[in-house]
Amino acid sequence: MLSQGISPDCYVLPSVVKATAGLSSLKTGVQVHCLAFVNGHHSDSLLLSSLVHFYLKTGCVEGALKRFKQFKRQGLNLNVVSWTSMIASCSQNGKDMEALELFREMQMEGLKPNSVTIPCLLPACGNIAALMHGKAVHCFSLKNWVSNDVYVGTALIDMYANCGRIQLSRRCFDSMPRRNLVSWNALLGGYAMHGKTKEALEVFNLMQKSGQEPDFISFTSVLSACSQGGLTEEGKFYFDSMSKDYGIEPRLEHYSCMVSLLGRAGRIVEAYTMVKQMPMEPDGCIWGPLLSSCRVHHNLAIGEIAARKLFELEPNNPGNYVLLSNIYASKSMWVEVNSVREMMKSKGLRKNPGCSWIEIKNKVHMLLAGDNLHPQMPEITKKLGELRVEMQKSGYLPHTDFVLQDVEEQDKEEMLCDHSEKLAVALGLLNTSRGFPLQVIKNLRICGDCHAVIKFISEFEDREIFVRDTNRFHHFKDGACSCGDLW
Repeated sequence: MLSQGISPDCYVLPSVVKATAGLSSLKTGVQVHCLAFVNGHHSDSLLLSSLVHFYLKTGCVEGALKRFKQFKRQGLNLNVVSWTSMIASCSQNGKDMEALELFREMQMEGLKPNSVTIPCLLPACGNIAALMHGKAVHCFSLKNWVSNDVYVGTALIDMYANCGRIQLSRRCFDSMPRRNLVSWNALLGGYAMHGKTKEALEVFNLMQKSGQEPDFISFTSVLSACSQGGLTEEGKFYFDSMSKDYGIEPRLEHYSCMVSLLGRAGRIVEAYTMVKQMPMEPDGCIWGPLLSSCRVHHNLAIGEIAARKLFELEPNNPGNYVLLSNIYASKSMWVEVNSVREMMKSKGLRKNPGCSWIEIKNKVHMLLAGDNLHPQMPEITKKLGELRVEMQKSGYLPHTDFVLQDVEEQDKEEMLCDHSEKLAVALGLLNTSRGFPLQVIKNLRICGDCHAVIKFISEFEDREIFVRDTNRFHHFKDGACSCGDLW
């Protein structure tokens, strides 16, 4: 076309940009962008939307966000599709605060979010458990008559579950005028994550009575719920029923649930036997739960086997080395602990730092393990010290086996106080009134000592405390946890 001397217009250029996005050719796309600029079409909304999509697909989200902001500064005509694409990309790539800010800016620009924008934004609220932001988005959907959309309703179910309010997830589900398989699976997955096995199985049965056939995702949630609830035999029944009664062949994720299910019950050898008999090659999603179970039940022999497999499959994942180090440390095998540390050092790996988030008065605070940068850290440290004194009075002994260093017991107790979830809970106690519920997200699995401490705090401070770790939700109330100390 160009060789014929024909200049592409604002209808041709978006199609060419989409083609370059499909080829993931950054160089070609930039050339087309330059051509559009030279020909005076760079402000066309359809073309800009295509360019935003192109930069998202061919580069990192950071680069696409930078380009988007550049378009905005230039006063170019960005439409709802462009804004929604950026919000979705931020939500899907860990830039949740940026997604929320874009949503706010979008409305300030006079653009009205639609029934596609809302489901793209709500995962960002759920990812960081920003409940108040999520409720505000819910209100927006009600005011603008899009809450009855099946995709909006499903996103609300998922958001409330991720924010620790599974009862609100159920309320959204029950009010939906129309449901699809994804809606049912969202509720099933929410109940599984919260360890509400009974409710999950009830929904599974209700789903079938309504005429909705379960799929492989439905069974993943059911098996996960059985695992979280410690229902080993029930889990084995559903695993066998999946292929026998529904014609769904088990996938890796189903075997992963079964390994976790058996491992939680302490049936490590049985779990390892299942791994060896799998019809497909086990990956990190299989060996990981097995190694975690070996850590909990101190099974050194099978733990070392699982760790070696994981070192081959995921050589740069520091979590696997830490788990093996945990097993050695629990048996006071300090020479082996140091050997694992040296292995990590030689690969340039570091343990992922513990990190927790808590929302207080519409602001999300992030705290790192050993954090000394937060402006309220002196008050946080003082509060934790006061709580530790009260716990000692009640006979509590710290779970120092969760400290991996070969140091004195007093030093281990001090190290445990620095765990990020404790810091976040203390920050919440300091900045909210007595009886106000707290919600914390942890980027790692909650340790046994923090679990015991937060149980005590929930009773002593008269608080409901929700903690979401990488495994599940923990709902602490009156000195007990919804997980029944199985996690």
